[in-house]
Amino acid sequence: MAFRVVKNLAIVMSLIVGVLTLAQAQPTEINEDGLPIYLAAPDNEQANIPKDIVPQDMAQVKMSFAPVVQRAAPAVVNIYSRRVVQTRSASPFANDPFFRQFFGDGAFGTRPRVQNSLGSGVIVRPEGVIVTNNHVVQGMSEIKVVLQDRREFTAEVMLTDPRTDLAILRIDAGEPLPFLTFTNSDSAAVGDIVLAIGNPFGVGQTVTNGIVSALARTQVGISDFQFFIQTDAAINPGNSGGALVDINGNLLGINTAIYSRSGGSNGIGFAIPGNLVKQVVATAIDGADSVMRPWLGAEADSVSADLAKALLLDKPSGALIKDIFPGGPADRAGLQAGDVIIAFGPYEIYDAEGLRFRVATRDVGEQVEIRFMRQGDEQTTIIKTDLPPEDPPRQITLLKGNSPLSGAQIANLSPALNEELGLPHLERGVVVMAVDPSGYARRYGLRKGTKILSLNGERIASVADLQSALDHAAGRFVLQLQDPSGRISTWRIRW
Repeated sequence: MAFRVVKNLAIVMSLIVGVLTLAQAQPTEINEDGLPIYLAAPDNEQANIPKDIVPQDMAQVKMSFAPVVQRAAPAVVNIYSRRVVQTRSASPFANDPFFRQFFGDGAFGTRPRVQNSLGSGVIVRPEGVIVTNNHVVQGMSEIKVVLQDRREFTAEVMLTDPRTDLAILRIDAGEPLPFLTFTNSDSAAVGDIVLAIGNPFGVGQTVTNGIVSALARTQVGISDFQFFIQTDAAINPGNSGGALVDINGNLLGINTAIYSRSGGSNGIGFAIPGNLVKQVVATAIDGADSVMRPWLGAEADSVSADLAKALLLDKPSGALIKDIFPGGPADRAGLQAGDVIIAFGPYEIYDAEGLRFRVATRDVGEQVEIRFMRQGDEQTTIIKTDLPPEDPPRQITLLKGNSPLSGAQIANLSPALNEELGLPHLERGVVVMAVDPSGYARRYGLRKGTKILSLNGERIASVADLQSALDHAAGRFVLQLQDPSGRISTWRIRW
């Protein structure tokens, strides 16, 4: 039966090829009824007709990703992390003031509970350096790494970078380990075949395949540097920190998130580009405790359709400069507020997030050509990347004494400190760095990242301004605060 189906299929295909050949051929004669006559092509023309290519061996017949997986999979690990947290009693009377006045806070007590986290990681150095997502290991007290051969090791954290959601771990296996090499993630193109390797749902190492669905996804809201590779390769919970590899088995990116309403894969997954990952890995190997990236010395916004018309642009694309730091890289390059950057080096700039990514992945001191629009005219300039300066000095100060701000540790904002805290580079003022749990400041909602905007109507621009305002408060405090989410609140306190 199978032979008959194949034979019939071959006959049909032959008829189709014959029809297509006649459709493309040119008639050589016309008969007496006016119908075209097609004659066979000469031998020399038939020699130019392409022939079907027949597979020469089973390797050509059996198309498989197995060689790529055999190369890449041993470098992908499973990560299990845990911590013990104290939780309050589930008793309905635990928070009731009536019962607490008789039994006190300790009657209901707390009990320990173990929190577990599951993820994946990629070995990127033979000495046991591993990349994973920061959310996989954040706040965990114990981190276990399981290799493909089932060996298990305790990992130490070399560096965490919450702004990119990356963490660098290290294990001591006593021998060189298989590792993946980075490929240039900027060379990826939509349609490229990719493989996602990880540990979804804890079932064990799993490989899925797909294509690069999109590049430079900047409106995802996962991390501060929103510039992701999108893929339709199945990525599920547990894949976080796993490898996205190209068809050659090189590391293209680190899988980090999915778009899903159910929690499972819907064919929309996101990976952090390898060029950004490589920068964090190099920082960890150098022994730094934080990642310092180059900055532009300017704040920029994306260009909307209405702005594009007003700025005489052909399309709503580019990054509009709205503010410039005096003496910074953009200022030295001659850029001005109102300019629209349309290209950074060889890469087009479509929005402000794309510009931030391109600047952050450059080396410090590198000179880059910028193309920008000014009043409808395209111009170019050269910018030299630099680290954000600590200007003014942070002047970290612990507030003491009898005031609502007692116990708050404060500092002056600067481009360098803003980079550490994930704030806009040109942010100014005074920020809370830490809060003493036993101090008054915690009672009034102050926490790390809170900005102190004013005290008793006086604008607070520096630590010195705040100390002076506290000295003259005289028992009356009107505090205007801005929490890390940007919400502004006012406190009126009689002391």
